[in-house]
Amino acid sequence: MHPTTDAPTEVLVLPAGPPRRRRTLRWLVAGLVVVALAAGGAVAVTRHRAAAQPGPAESSAVATAKIERRDLSTTKSLPGTIGYGTARPLAGHKEATVTWLPAVGATIKRGKQLYRADDRPVQLFYGGMPMYRAIAGLNTAGRDVKIVADNLRALGYSIGRQPGAGARLTQPPPAGSPPGTAGTPVRVRDGDGVLTAGLITAIKHWQDDAGMAVTGAIAVGDVEVLSGAIRVDAVTVQPGSPANAPLMSVTPTRKVITVAAELGDASAIHQGDRVTVELPDDRTLKARVTGVGRNLAAEENGGGTGPQKLTVTVTVDDPKTIDRLDSGDVQVDFAGRTADGVLAVPIEALIALTEGGYAVQAPAGLLAVKTGMFADGWVEVSGAGLTEGLDVVVSS
Repeated sequence: MHPTTDAPTEVLVLPAGPPRRRRTLRWLVAGLVVVALAAGGAVAVTRHRAAAQPGPAESSAVATAKIERRDLSTTKSLPGTIGYGTARPLAGHKEATVTWLPAVGATIKRGKQLYRADDRPVQLFYGGMPMYRAIAGLNTAGRDVKIVADNLRALGYSIGRQPGAGARLTQPPPAGSPPGTAGTPVRVRDGDGVLTAGLITAIKHWQDDAGMAVTGAIAVGDVEVLSGAIRVDAVTVQPGSPANAPLMSVTPTRKVITVAAELGDASAIHQGDRVTVELPDDRTLKARVTGVGRNLAAEENGGGTGPQKLTVTVTVDDPKTIDRLDSGDVQVDFAGRTADGVLAVPIEALIALTEGGYAVQAPAGLLAVKTGMFADGWVEVSGAGLTEGLDVVVSS
């Protein structure tokens, strides 16, 4: 039985030859034609089936997301290091010989000795300016006197009443002045302290308790004034050295995170900025920028130096969270530009248009959008028909 086909039959012209040989050749050609036609029929059936029977039906469900009104902000992530911050030198100001120095790592607070000079303690006071003159003479007034008054009060000494701003006083003439020498008029300014009789008495009690010469006056170098408690980072001299020279380097006692930022990055960072710290164990901590350095310094890397950078100091809101970390590398995320309360969609919702621009697929069809800030996988969008809560298609 011969297969049927609509294709035209090809006529083969057989060469002349002996009858037996022609019969053999006819059977051979016939077999080839049958095989060829059978193969062609098989191909035709296969193509028909492919067209008539589609593959497995694709799911008609599509992923959607709602347009949200939210705050967006860009971030810049920079590496940082946990430690005690940048150490700074501490110099003595006393004409004496160093006879004792603290151990490296020691913490020194208000009223405790920083070192000993001529076997007398030099204590730490808190304040915002150094002691630049001797505090002596009744009714001497100034901000340095207020530092003495505030520290003695904090240490538990009674200093008596302090005159208020605007008070007019008279400072007695120096000892040994000729009889009849007039005193010096003093007007108390805002922020001044006054060396009253009560404060002089408090100074004497403090000197006696500390093992100092009881004079009722404080000479330059009797105390060193710093902004707060310190930790000894390194000692740079030995006992027997002059006391009026750099003696040690100190840091704050509170652990901080130090970031070396290139000038372009540091220009956008300001004291008080809120930041996020990512710890090595994937915890995140809230923190604040507490200082931005002013001096550029190049980091050493191998045989050369890298770009010059500024030191940025970051303090976490809860110091206990890093108390047990003596050191470690972290990432600090600094906020960049912000957009508050804008309509936004996931980036996957954007459809690039052939004519340029973008659109989103809403239930009613494509809606052209104008894009704004991109941040954290979202993009700010605006345009006609966009409303908060509207469903848009997102690519999977």
